[in-house]
Amino acid sequence: MAFPDIQSFMRLLEDRGELLRVDTPVSADLEITELADRLVKKGGPALLFENVVGSEFPVVIGLMGTRERTALALGVTDLDDLAAKVRALIDLGGSGGLGGLLSNLPKLRDAMNLPPRRVKTGPAQEVVWRGDEVDLSKLPILKCWPLDGGPFVTLPLVITKDPETGERNMGMYRMQVMGKNTTGMHWQRHKTGTRHLEKAKRLGQRLEVAVAIGGDPALIYAATAPLPPIPGLDEFALAGYLRGQRYPVMKGVTVDLDVPANAEFILEGYVDPQEPWVTEGPFGDHTGFYTLPDLYPQFHVTAVTMRRRPVYPATIVGRPPMEDAYLIEASERLFLPAAQLVLPEIVDYHMPPAGVAHNLVVVSINKSYPGQAYKVANGLFGLGQMMFAKVIVVVDGGVPVNDFGAVWREVTQKAVPGRDTLTTRGPTDVLDHSSRGWGYGGKLVIDATTKRPEEVGSAVSSRDEQASDLAPEQFAPAVSADLPLFPGALAQTQTPDGYWTVALDKTQPGQARELATTFTAHPAAGGMRHLLIVDEQTNVHDLQDVWWTILNNIDPERDVWVEGGLLVWDGARKLPEEGFVREWPPKIVMDEAVVRRVDALWHLYGLPEQWR
Repeated sequence: MAFPDIQSFMRLLEDRGELLRVDTPVSADLEITELADRLVKKGGPALLFENVVGSEFPVVIGLMGTRERTALALGVTDLDDLAAKVRALIDLGGSGGLGGLLSNLPKLRDAMNLPPRRVKTGPAQEVVWRGDEVDLSKLPILKCWPLDGGPFVTLPLVITKDPETGERNMGMYRMQVMGKNTTGMHWQRHKTGTRHLEKAKRLGQRLEVAVAIGGDPALIYAATAPLPPIPGLDEFALAGYLRGQRYPVMKGVTVDLDVPANAEFILEGYVDPQEPWVTEGPFGDHTGFYTLPDLYPQFHVTAVTMRRRPVYPATIVGRPPMEDAYLIEASERLFLPAAQLVLPEIVDYHMPPAGVAHNLVVVSINKSYPGQAYKVANGLFGLGQMMFAKVIVVVDGGVPVNDFGAVWREVTQKAVPGRDTLTTRGPTDVLDHSSRGWGYGGKLVIDATTKRPEEVGSAVSSRDEQASDLAPEQFAPAVSADLPLFPGALAQTQTPDGYWTVALDKTQPGQARELATTFTAHPAAGGMRHLLIVDEQTNVHDLQDVWWTILNNIDPERDVWVEGGLLVWDGARKLPEEGFVREWPPKIVMDEAVVRRVDALWHLYGLPEQWR
């Protein structure tokens, strides 16, 4: 179903008990984050804060904070239905003749919903602030985490167009408020907004920008989707397809850009490519770590338009699982058919929350020849934003890719370290703090499929170590009670499926490699396949926490190697003395005073105790 706007979606959620109102005064400075974080991690409802200190506008958060709400927002019963919907559109075949054409009319009607529909006016322009009226401090923009550089717009739909071709783009790029009418514009080097700005600079022009806040759930999702470069397919078109009707757009009041007519707020203005860039950040990012300060363009707001009674929608990102995990899953489902067109042996794929999107991709395949796992992994590295993938694990077609424990059991059972692991290099997400360079680093492929005879004939060397010649079917892990001691090793555990995790308080260069040498030579290593070294803040008994830390903190080419027959993963922080020249960012942790405040006020929020 199509929602006219975000408030209609909110009403449906409230009717279903999936949205709760909080009328107690709350602060946009950390307090809303603490409440929203608790509820999203427990699968709780969305929240509407009706009394935000210092602002006349209410805040809604967590609208797509569960798999079920995300499916509802996108007009399907289950997110898996998105793949079927796209597959039906792709398969515009037919038997030919009039009968074949008539059989495809429903599909063609869906395809015709792609272009947006121009309207003259809309509710998003019922109120207009211009010039000196513009004051972003009047909006309830959140400061999400204690070390954030200021308030950030976290759910912006940033609209630009190519100065030469007129190609339209909408993306979701965080925006730090710098003043009453300026923000940062977090356009990373791989983003379309950056290309538009570079063209404007060459042409000696300002780049017009419009930022929609709100719209409807389909458009908010579309702004996050990694669209393939297909002519005529943009975010408005995708939203129209998901809604089943063309998306209503109108011209901005001060910019020559199409803006969603059903938005709650629209910020209009420009970025001047001749201006010096401004320092933006830190920001508690979707990786669960802070992105450190860096230079980005500045957005000048010349007008703000809005509804007469708007609601300010927001999200928070941080330590997973968060709301963005469900948007990522929606993209998985939506683009699975396209991936299968290029790589037909793919059965399914999944990007688990612990991998915060690009750090881990699990793909299952129907395997029919040796080396096919590597063929698929290399093919995925070449598909759009999949180029940012850090670790790809390939499993057999019958393995459920969204069963995190089952996947890692397959790895120990079917992937011999060194023989069935391969490192390479390529582009990385610029938010990856551990890569060897900014936007460039190592990658790892693990072939956890059933091996064919040609794939087990000889061990393949990895670095200076020979792979274990222990065949997967002979692997029988045994947990040892006699675990070694090591300076800085705070906690450790071994699991029956072959993983040995050690939390290391690292204070000296080379300490992790010394630990690996000591531990892999110990008799306790005999029943293990992997040695996972994590930082001192990691719970070694929590599988999700362990892999979240590991995947964030490794460059596979530098930090994953075979030693003593084990695959060692060095997920400890890297030191300048080890040649790591960038500053290592902290993990996101909420201020204890805020946590205590929320605990003390919980009875006033009117929220059930189960979400506390």
